[in-house]
Amino acid sequence: MSHPQFTPRPLNPIYAGLPTTIFEVMSGLARTHEAVNLGQGFPDDPGPEDVRRKAAEAVVDGWNQYPPMMGLPELRHAATAHYRHWQGLELDPDAEVMVTSGATEALAGALFSLIEPGDEVVLFQPLYDAYLPLVQRAGGIPRLVRLEPPFWAMTPEKLDQVFSERTKLVLFNNPQNPTGVVYDRAQMQLLADYCVRFNAYAVCDEVWEHVVFDGLTFEPLMALPGMRERTVKISSAGKIFGMTGWKVGLVFAAPPLMKVLSKAHQFLTFTTPPNLQAAVAYGLVKPDDYFTTMRAGLQRSRDRLATGLKGLGFEVLPSRGTYFLSIDLAAQGNAREPNAFDDEAFCLDLVKTRKVAAIPVSAFYAEDAVKSVVRFCFAKHDATIDRALAHLADLARKS
Repeated sequence: MSHPQFTPRPLNPIYAGLPTTIFEVMSGLARTHEAVNLGQGFPDDPGPEDVRRKAAEAVVDGWNQYPPMMGLPELRHAATAHYRHWQGLELDPDAEVMVTSGATEALAGALFSLIEPGDEVVLFQPLYDAYLPLVQRAGGIPRLVRLEPPFWAMTPEKLDQVFSERTKLVLFNNPQNPTGVVYDRAQMQLLADYCVRFNAYAVCDEVWEHVVFDGLTFEPLMALPGMRERTVKISSAGKIFGMTGWKVGLVFAAPPLMKVLSKAHQFLTFTTPPNLQAAVAYGLVKPDDYFTTMRAGLQRSRDRLATGLKGLGFEVLPSRGTYFLSIDLAAQGNAREPNAFDDEAFCLDLVKTRKVAAIPVSAFYAEDAVKSVVRFCFAKHDATIDRALAHLADLARKS
C-alpha cells in the first residue's frame, strides 16, 4: 500500500525560529581550536565531596522511586532553615516550598502559571537566553528595559517606559548574569515600588544568591515591603554548590501562588531525583564556613583574572557576584570609535587566534544590543586563568 509523501506542517515558530546559541558556537569553537574555555559558566572544581558522597549513598541505599511531587520533606525543611538563617525569610515548608528539576524548569513553570496571552512582562536586557522564548511561548508580550555599562542601573525613566496597567509581572535576575551586578537596596526598592504601584507579580531568578563578594549580604526581593505575597523566588542548588549539572531548583511563594505553580511542575517534570534532593538537604545546613570559604575562593579567582586583564590594558567592569566579569572594549581609550566595536567578531577572532573562548554580551540582548562588552568566566583553577592571560598578552594594546 502506497502512502502520500510526507509534507511537514508548520512547527511552533518561537522554537523553530531560534538560532544556534552563541554558547554552543563558542564551546564548539573552543573544542575545535583547543582553546581555554572561559565562555560557559561552570567551575573546574567537581563540587564539595561530602555533598557528592551523600548523593552516591542515597542512590545506593535510599529510595529510588517517585519522591513527593513537592520535594522530599527533609529538603523542604532544610531549605526553610537555610533561608531563615541566611536571608531572614520565614517560610512554611509544607505550603511555600517546592523542588523542581533545575531553576530553568522553575522559571518555565512560573511563567506558564502566571501569564495569560496578551499579558505584558517586564524584562531587563542583558538577559538569560531562556527568558524571552519562555515568556513568548506563554503568550506574554515582552517589554524590554535596556541596561548599560558600567553599572547596568535601573532608573525611574527606564521603568516608566515599560510599566503600565497591562503589566502582569516582572522577571528579575539578581545577582545578574552576565553583568555580575548585585543590585543594592535602593535599586530593589525602586523595582518593588513599581511592582506594588502596578499590582505586578515578580518572578525572581536568584540562583547566584550565595555567589556574592566584597562582604556583600544578599537580600531577596521577597523580603521588601509589599512583595511577600506577589513574589516567586527561584534558587538553584547547582549554583549554591558549584555543581551545575545537578539541576535541582527551589521555588518559594505564598500559598495561593504555590498552588498554581505546583500544577505547572506536575505536568513538566513532576519530580526530581531523590538522591540529589537528599544530598542538597544535607548541603543546605552545612556550617557557615563552607559558604564563606566558597565565596572567598571565587573572589580570589575573580581578582586574579581582573588584575591580569587590567595589567594587559583591558577596561574591566565591576563584578560583585556570579562567576563572571566583563571587559568593555569601548572604554579602553584607544583611537577607535566605540560604535566600531563588535563583541561577537572580537570573540570569534579571540578563540581562533588567541585560543581563548569568551562570550559577547550582545548575545544577551533581544534588541538594541550593547556591542562592546565581553564576558569571561573566572570559576576556574589558577592554572586555567593564567593560561588564558598568557594567550591574551598584548592584545588590548594592539586593538
